[in-house]
Amino acid sequence: MAISFIEKPKEQKKRSMLTSDIDLLETTTTEDTATDLDDDQLDLDADVLLDEDEEQDDDFIDDDELLNPHLDADAIAASVEAGVDDSLSWYLREMGRTPLLTAEEEIRLAQMMERGRLERESAELLKTAPDRHIMAQAEEAQRRLIEANLRLVVSIAKKYKGRGLTLLDLIQEGNSGLMLAAEKFDYTKGFKFSTYATWWIRQAISRAIANQGRTIRLPVHLVETINRTMRVSSRLFQELGREPTAEEIASRMGTSVEHVQDLIKANQQPISLETPIGEEGDNELGDFVEDSVAPSPTEVTTHRQLREQIDTALSILSDRERYVIQQRFGLLDGRSRTLAEIGQELHLSRERARQIEARALRKLRHSKSCLQLKDFLD
Repeated sequence: MAISFIEKPKEQKKRSMLTSDIDLLETTTTEDTATDLDDDQLDLDADVLLDEDEEQDDDFIDDDELLNPHLDADAIAASVEAGVDDSLSWYLREMGRTPLLTAEEEIRLAQMMERGRLERESAELLKTAPDRHIMAQAEEAQRRLIEANLRLVVSIAKKYKGRGLTLLDLIQEGNSGLMLAAEKFDYTKGFKFSTYATWWIRQAISRAIANQGRTIRLPVHLVETINRTMRVSSRLFQELGREPTAEEIASRMGTSVEHVQDLIKANQQPISLETPIGEEGDNELGDFVEDSVAPSPTEVTTHRQLREQIDTALSILSDRERYVIQQRFGLLDGRSRTLAEIGQELHLSRERARQIEARALRKLRHSKSCLQLKDFLD
């Protein structure tokens, strides 16, 4: 389902709340034109976008500092907390050297890009080469439009921290959305580029998180449903003062308890067995995980005692009798042989092998050591 963003005077307050990080990019004070965005113009999947009222963590870079059009490069880099990767600090410095665009400059660049698109389409239709000068101007205009809005990408990307991707990765994905927005932007619609680009940036970041943010990939629509479930759970926690039950979450969402339980289970993240445990970090999680396949120390001890008792019981038999019993009951390799197999191996008939087995069993039944084996049956 496509999203239609309607910008009307009576909705300016709501729009301000949704795009508070974006408005600082604009250096003019002209009123926005009341415009409805075309469904085809936005062309976004509503299921991918997070709800506008989603609470975000904004303590990394202050938007007022980051998006201030009069801020220099050093001030932008200084707004990053200590310990952040040097590459991000360098990126912010380079980004801060690019001045923001005025409304008139934005329209002029968009017009140059439109001329380039028309020139390319005309050349394809006429099967001729496009004008190099016009195409060069269009490419330069697109580059300037993108570079002037890189701060917007950082402002949006930092709101998605802690979801499986680093901030640098989020910025990279957001830049891809920004470039796509620049290609599809239509200035004649009357809305700002930053408003239009916001949705493409958010979509690119949201899809990247859904595809790359988890060890086990989940479908995009399922990730969005999980996000909505977590938001409902958070609101209920604030209202109730405790962790909500699956029944309470299901009631608020209007779905079944089983569906909520499945979503919570799907949201569980795998953890490495090599994760350090304890204050010193000298132990790993795997050290405390029981191996359900390996036998316990008690089982190992019991098995060893049983083996010794069996060997003692079989010691009263002759070599041939002991071998027949061991092969018949799989005491050597765990596989029981038939009388025919044993006879063939010993160059005896099946009947002769049976007689040897019967004689050996009679001896064992009257053996005291054999009677002690009954203790292992308890």
